[in-house]
Amino acid sequence: MEIREIKAMRGPNYWSVRRHKLIVMVLDLQEMEESPSNKIEGFSDRLKEMFPTMFAHRCSVGTPGGFFQRVEEGTWMGHIIEHIALEIQTLAGMDVGFGRTRGYGEDGVYNVVFAYMEENVGRYAAKAAVRICEALISGESYDMEEDIQEMRILRENERLGPSTGSIVEEAEKRGIPWIRLNKYSLCQLGYGANQKRIQATVTSETSNIAVELACDKEDTKYLLEQAEVEVPRGEIIRRESSLKDTCRYVGFPLVVKPIDGNHGRGITVNINNYEDALVAFREAQKVSRAVIVEKFVVGDDYRLLVINHKLVAAAKRTPAHVIGDGKSTIQELIDEVNKDPRRGYGHEKVLTAIKVNELTETLIKSKGYTVDSVIADGETLILKDTANLSTGGTAEDVTDVVHPANVFMAERISKIIGLDICGIDIMTTDISEPLSDTGGAVLEVNAGPGFRMHLAPTTGLPRNVAAPVIDKLFPPGSNAKIPIIAVTGTNGKTTTTRLIAHMAKMKGYKVGYTTSDGVYIQNRLLMKGDCTGPSSAEFVLKDPTVNFAVLESARGGLLRAGLGFKNCDVGIVTNVASDHLGLKGIHTVEQLAAVKGVIPETVLPDGYAILNADDDLVYKMRKKVDCNVALFSMDEDNIHIKAMQKRDGLCAIYENGYITICRGEWKMRIAKAVNIPLTYGGKAKFMIQNVLPSVLTAHIQGFSNEDIKMAVETFIPSPTQTPGRLNLFNFKNFKILLDYAHNPAGMRALQQFIENIDCTVKVGIIAGIGDRRVEDNNEMGSIAAEMFDEIIIRQDKRLRGKTEEELIKMLDDGIKMHDPNIKTTIIPSEAEAIKHAVDNAVDGALIVLCSDVVPDALELVKRLKEEESDRLYEFSTEQIPNQM
Repeated sequence: MEIREIKAMRGPNYWSVRRHKLIVMVLDLQEMEESPSNKIEGFSDRLKEMFPTMFAHRCSVGTPGGFFQRVEEGTWMGHIIEHIALEIQTLAGMDVGFGRTRGYGEDGVYNVVFAYMEENVGRYAAKAAVRICEALISGESYDMEEDIQEMRILRENERLGPSTGSIVEEAEKRGIPWIRLNKYSLCQLGYGANQKRIQATVTSETSNIAVELACDKEDTKYLLEQAEVEVPRGEIIRRESSLKDTCRYVGFPLVVKPIDGNHGRGITVNINNYEDALVAFREAQKVSRAVIVEKFVVGDDYRLLVINHKLVAAAKRTPAHVIGDGKSTIQELIDEVNKDPRRGYGHEKVLTAIKVNELTETLIKSKGYTVDSVIADGETLILKDTANLSTGGTAEDVTDVVHPANVFMAERISKIIGLDICGIDIMTTDISEPLSDTGGAVLEVNAGPGFRMHLAPTTGLPRNVAAPVIDKLFPPGSNAKIPIIAVTGTNGKTTTTRLIAHMAKMKGYKVGYTTSDGVYIQNRLLMKGDCTGPSSAEFVLKDPTVNFAVLESARGGLLRAGLGFKNCDVGIVTNVASDHLGLKGIHTVEQLAAVKGVIPETVLPDGYAILNADDDLVYKMRKKVDCNVALFSMDEDNIHIKAMQKRDGLCAIYENGYITICRGEWKMRIAKAVNIPLTYGGKAKFMIQNVLPSVLTAHIQGFSNEDIKMAVETFIPSPTQTPGRLNLFNFKNFKILLDYAHNPAGMRALQQFIENIDCTVKVGIIAGIGDRRVEDNNEMGSIAAEMFDEIIIRQDKRLRGKTEEELIKMLDDGIKMHDPNIKTTIIPSEAEAIKHAVDNAVDGALIVLCSDVVPDALELVKRLKEEESDRLYEFSTEQIPNQM
């Protein structure tokens, strides 16, 4: 078996609009296509022995054991690999359950689709599942534990931590979108100008001064002392020679810790003699040059969490420890504790397994033991010097018993330091009594405190501490989103996108939009090339200056990784026609429609799917949407339009020469098509079709009819506004028309337009496209033979898997199918082809350049036009107006 390709979906996609995290593996079964599972001796038994837990897989049978039944009856290896990939992820602590296997369109080749939690784990699971299946087929032994552990490691390296994860999860519950901005914990909540950022539990509103203070234990302690907050006596020293005097001043027992430490690094507690203090000092200096030596306060370790200056949770923390039974060794006691099903690897469960490391061995040795020692029944042995859950500690929720005086103190401390999210570490014998009564003290103030102990305490009530964070970042009445208009279809996407962006800009919005020629932020081209995929969409949505997004969304990105956003406010489908078939497992126009249909299916319930009522494949998409539907049509008598009007629905139609919006049967005429520059005086019918969904979008967004009219009448087709879309250049003796037409439907639309242009002869410059089928390129050649009196075949720079000779032959064959006698010239270089057409142009000629790589051709034509203008319009100083 051969893995051809592994893709990771990260948003709504062809396979599922609701399940965004999917691995799509293109798998060629090769000779195994002839060997389903029931034809391989012993396969079913070996599978059951290796994966007894797969009994829970119901499969299509719908009952436990259903998958095993399918295996015994006979199923193909792609299906089995799908289930293995799901199961090994579950065994590694990531319970995922969605999968499907479908044909790719080639014999023996399948799309194996399954869910993942972390992308790298999903990719690893795909490869591991194939290896495991091959071992089961051959009857060879296989050590699956290595794969399980590797997936755990990958997960811990990739996943968001529990604190960041809880905030993101709370945001998702409230419909707030988010984007991970780096491989660590920096995340964006919301889109564009309405975004906020978090990094662990530090927010974009957290004061930098406050973080600096919290990280500087000397300044923190000084400020708290000045504010009459109970803190332990202590000093900060930097030299070993100062340690002895400091120990006398503070008095034993004491604590030594680095001034810039975190997560318990370099901290030693309950030191009772100078020798141990010296060892602790040297350990602390490995973390930070300055070291705090302070009184060890007797009591329990508590963490108070304050968010937006309100106490939201409190936990009593206990370091990792074991309790002797008089029979078991320390190692056996640790192993027994780690059997607790709540303990796991890293952050995968409520508690973390206790790991014996150098620090643990040092602590055990300080008590006169080794891991093989047996400790007395009831004796407690501390295994870590801090109570962090990440090192195996436990936490008990005590929020409801914190004394009001301690609540007041904690909230006051958060304001003294200035932290919006603040963790305060306290040592006291009883948190239900004021610190002043128990002799307790505040030990530290932490910026970016961990939430795990509050979200899932070992005992006590879990607290949703992420909720107040979201409340603070997005208080009632605020909006985390910006309007998102998504545009898809076979033809007309880019022009529609640009027109909508133009209308929004005229309304005062700061617009970001993506097109097949680049990404624009407030009219500035910031990325060049085909930018219709998820990365380009995220580029716009991450930009903090944008408050309105218009996103062209093509099939390539949807199939490669899914959409770059979860939902949109308006989803437009211009049309669906034969294009890009035979690529990425999409072989029919119906499959292509299913890809395009992802866009309307992602529209928010109160948003609108705007569908082409003249295109049956597009019109059918209304059945799958969970939102409002608006239609547009070039025919006011279209039966779907009439039905929508009777239901008081929203439509846009072309009637009596007008672009008209209809609410029910009431008509609102926006503008006459001949007055809209984009339509070239009403001659470009396909441009009229692009205007219809654009004006509908503007109407839905609340733009007035007057504003819409002004916008469409000021949108001038040009190389700047609409590069490569009906760019007409008037030379002295001939015209050049440059257009993006790159598929049969686009060529037919262009054919209708040029029929209305007066000219003596029509010369077409066309090119074959390497990632199209032979019949598609043949059809392009045949249509060109209908359109033009003379044809020049050139070739694109990007051959996309075909040779130059193959592509030229496909076009030439298509031309000859229609008219074997038409004059045809082959000039592979685009620049040379254009120059040849210009040099040989007769008076009144129309040269039509069809290009799917617009920038180079556009630059050359503009340069030729400028050179002609320089010759034609030279003048003397005597011709200067108002010259005296």
